Amino acid sequence: MHPMLNTAIKAARRAGTIINRASLDLERLQVARKGPKDYVTEVDRAAEEAIIEVLSTAYPSHTFLGEENGQVAAADGSQEEAPEFQWVIDPIDGTTNFIHGLPLYAISIALMHRGQVTQAVVYDPSSNELFTASRGSGAFLNDRRIRVSGQRRYHDALLAAHLGNAAMNGNSPFTDMLDESAAVRRLGSTVLALAYVAAGRLDGFCGVGLKPWDLAAGGLLVLEAGGLVSDFDGEQLWMKTGRVVAATPKIFPQMLGYLNG
Repeated sequence: MHPMLNTAIKAARRAGTIINRASLDLERLQVARKGPKDYVTEVDRAAEEAIIEVLSTAYPSHTFLGEENGQVAAADGSQEEAPEFQWVIDPIDGTTNFIHGLPLYAISIALMHRGQVTQAVVYDPSSNELFTASRGSGAFLNDRRIRVSGQRRYHDALLAAHLGNAAMNGNSPFTDMLDESAAVRRLGSTVLALAYVAAGRLDGFCGVGLKPWDLAAGGLLVLEAGGLVSDFDGEQLWMKTGRVVAATPKIFPQMLGYLNG
């Protein structure tokens, strides 16, 4: 296992301990709103700080991009306009689920080296499922190699989506894509949806309005599990645009076909 991936796993597990402890007494949580339907708790902040502490101790020259703290400079004080190594972190993807006691949320940690994601950890602390990937070395669930599903028939495909209420209610260009599949799920956690595509539990995912911390780790998992990922035009700008399609090799072009008429 790559040493940087091993350190990221250590950081994810430490954050998972914080989250699991808090999940035992949700009534005491202090919840704030960052925006409409966008919540944050002191657990999000504590988990992110724990992750950064572990990673910055091991790699003081690395920078961070986190959902709660934004850009965080390197611990050694070095400054780079385009940092060689940057960790992209979402301490709890699925905070709304978490505060309701719904165990569909995960910790996401990805390492970007010169702008390319090279290491990925997605950890579900409620189920103790650990998804990992290193570029060029495959994707794993609790040390067992995983692959995307072999689904070929679009009408039998189970998808997940993060498209907003209008899209899910049939008032969008996504209508045919969703209606023609077997079923669509809204998990409330993009990183878990992408991890489930990588593990073959879902056949595809489509999302809009997403951030780098929603996509970085999960995107690498899908790619290393044999799947395909792109923006809606089939290009590799999904980390920048926040518009993403991820699916098995057979379902992926069919999803793009629906999106592009």
